[in-house]
Amino acid sequence: MSTPTGKGRETQTTEEHESALETARKQLHHAAAHLELNPNIVERLRHPMSVHEVTLPVEMDDGTVEVFTGYRAQHDGVRGPFKGGLRFHPEVTRDECVGLGMWMTWKCAVMDIPFGGAKGGIAVNPKRLTRGEKERVTRRFTQEMRNVIGPMQDIPAPDMGTNPQTMAWIMDAYSMQEDETIMGVVTGKPPSIGGSMGREESPGRSVAIITRAACDHYDRLLSDTTVAVQGFGSVGANAARLLDEWGATVVAISDVNGAMYDPEGIDTHAVPSHDEEPEAVTDYADRTIPNHEVLELDVDVLVPAAVGNVITEANADDVSADLVVEGANGPVTTTGDAILEERGIPVVPDILANAGGVTVSYYEWLQDINRRSWSLDRVNEELESDMLDAWSAVREQFQRRDVSWRDAAYIVALGRVAEAHEVRGLWP
Repeated sequence: MSTPTGKGRETQTTEEHESALETARKQLHHAAAHLELNPNIVERLRHPMSVHEVTLPVEMDDGTVEVFTGYRAQHDGVRGPFKGGLRFHPEVTRDECVGLGMWMTWKCAVMDIPFGGAKGGIAVNPKRLTRGEKERVTRRFTQEMRNVIGPMQDIPAPDMGTNPQTMAWIMDAYSMQEDETIMGVVTGKPPSIGGSMGREESPGRSVAIITRAACDHYDRLLSDTTVAVQGFGSVGANAARLLDEWGATVVAISDVNGAMYDPEGIDTHAVPSHDEEPEAVTDYADRTIPNHEVLELDVDVLVPAAVGNVITEANADDVSADLVVEGANGPVTTTGDAILEERGIPVVPDILANAGGVTVSYYEWLQDINRRSWSLDRVNEELESDMLDAWSAVREQFQRRDVSWRDAAYIVALGRVAEAHEVRGLWP
């Protein structure tokens, strides 16, 4: 197993900064070319149904007032209420929310969940906020968005920079204004107030389930499979630990400071995730490598599970894995994807692989609506069944049409969304 040199990085271009919206629209048109769709429906799906932008003046602990900007992009609700995460990050933009909301539409559709896609965010660095400031920002955002969210309208969930506590504040603020406890307004809450068991682990669990299914498709035993995981947050850590438990050899894991690398295998349970101990991976490593080299290791499976746009035109030629499974949203750019496809490296897309989060969010929503909780065993059993059903639907298109895994997933999702639009029609 070698450590590549990354020769292509000197030629980086602005392609690595391709926005989520640009990528999502390119993927939409690429998939639509494989289906005989009404072009008017494709044109409608290029645009969000609505985008809400709000100004959030918040008093800080020192008595000063800072003003933040928040967004909620609702892409498509033809199959049900809007569903998608809420992120706190200084680089949140309108277009990012629209692009990520579009991906949520496809993610819900590929899983055959009766939700549409949405995404929201606040342009703020959560690391600079105290707990009290985070709470005030969250509650102010909830008040400003009160008329556009709701259990039958739009259901936020945790994302980058937010967590179950954030969702608890949203649920409480919304419930106080509505004068009744409405648990189903958000998912990803603590179990004590209507959250589902297994929700935090679910995106990583689904990545592991789909990785195992993909290895089986390519006649590769997990016990003979080496895996590198970029990102050891909730997605990457849970995926790595499950694959480790199931017999795979995880040789590299990373966080923002660098990567732990051991060709003999890492005990993933002995290393704290970002949630357990932030930025601690390299503190536990005997051998470290730069973060970008994780993407270039000669392994059987690469799981980019950190952030978007990490495999680009600049470094796609240096990827040495036999298979890429997307754990993060949009980790491979359009050009990077084309290069990997030309090189014969299959990429299993994010809208399938990490869809466990929205799937268990759906379970949570059902539990809240019905006022009846599920056991962790039931959640995990239902998730595995639904992930494998989605995998089978995508694999059928992959084999029948001789397309990429990404195209196959989009064909499944787009076909379902387009059919719903055809049946419902267009309001005069």
